[in-house]
Amino acid sequence: MSLRCCVFLAVVVDFVTAMLIRSTGLNLQMAYNQSLKSLGLVRLLENSELILSGDIAALVYLWNPFTIISCVGLSTSPIENLVIMLSLYGACTRRVPLAAFGWVLATHLSLYPAILIVPVILLLGTDISAQGIANQSVQPMLFSWKPVVFFTLWACMWAFYVLVLCAISVKQYGGLREMFKRTYWFILTVEDLAPNIGVLWYFFAEVFDFFRNFFLIVFHVNILFMLLPLAIRLNHRPCFLAFVYIAIASMLKSYPSVSWRFGLYMGLLGLFINELAGKYAVIFLPLLRIVGVSLLSPVMHNLWIWRGTGNANFYFATAMAYACLQIILVVESVGAMLNHDRKLRKLSATAA
Repeated sequence: MSLRCCVFLAVVVDFVTAMLIRSTGLNLQMAYNQSLKSLGLVRLLENSELILSGDIAALVYLWNPFTIISCVGLSTSPIENLVIMLSLYGACTRRVPLAAFGWVLATHLSLYPAILIVPVILLLGTDISAQGIANQSVQPMLFSWKPVVFFTLWACMWAFYVLVLCAISVKQYGGLREMFKRTYWFILTVEDLAPNIGVLWYFFAEVFDFFRNFFLIVFHVNILFMLLPLAIRLNHRPCFLAFVYIAIASMLKSYPSVSWRFGLYMGLLGLFINELAGKYAVIFLPLLRIVGVSLLSPVMHNLWIWRGTGNANFYFATAMAYACLQIILVVESVGAMLNHDRKLRKLSATAA
């Protein structure tokens, strides 16, 4: 009975997450329409058939096989996805306490969502009606620091509240220091080298101990090095920037899960189906290949672990192919979005 309750709870959590994705998509679609009007492209808005991106994104998330697998496997990933979407939805709707609550809980659960503070701040600091404008010289984006200050205060308050509750609950198990050692430090040091769908386990199983700390720094700092350039280039599209950040973190995460690796960010990608129209072939070709690799991965795992007719390279090859296809998907998506903005810029200059 308890097992059924856990599965039902995971389904409910995923359903709430899908509704948050849908609401975020509605806000982004309104912003997209207003940005076209502000650029003088009303005729383009009237002639084009815009798809309800929020509905499509919610369905993509709910019916994603990886999302379903995480529910059946009783993973905590649905809860992580929920708090991440709470943060993005709160930032889109200017609900500062909700955005801070979601961001703090997401960081507490998985550490890697901490990088989402950049798109959350951009969402809070800029008006939703001004986001998505391709030509910022026509209508400059005004940034307000007041919501960001409120977000910082609320985040500090929620973080203090979470730490107090954690200190009370783990007091008899060594306190907060032991909790940090067994959670965040465990994530950063990659101590568990059990095979997973990521790529770090194989690398650190083969690397010499003398170079281990060096490559730990390289892998973790690699994520941080991408934050600023992407934020500068995509500062007018904070939600799309959040999708890119989540996709990058899912590739370089120490212990990735199927829901985080392919579930959540595919739902976020569905929010931009109107902007990415015309690039379906470029984007969905890697998706089809990812599906093929995903089907091949358990076969290679079975050959290596259970049948003993293969070796670690069999399984690791599928993980490497998976990561490479994700990189292609992200790069093509960013390129398609920038081409879309460039096209709007040219149409705006022609209309002017």
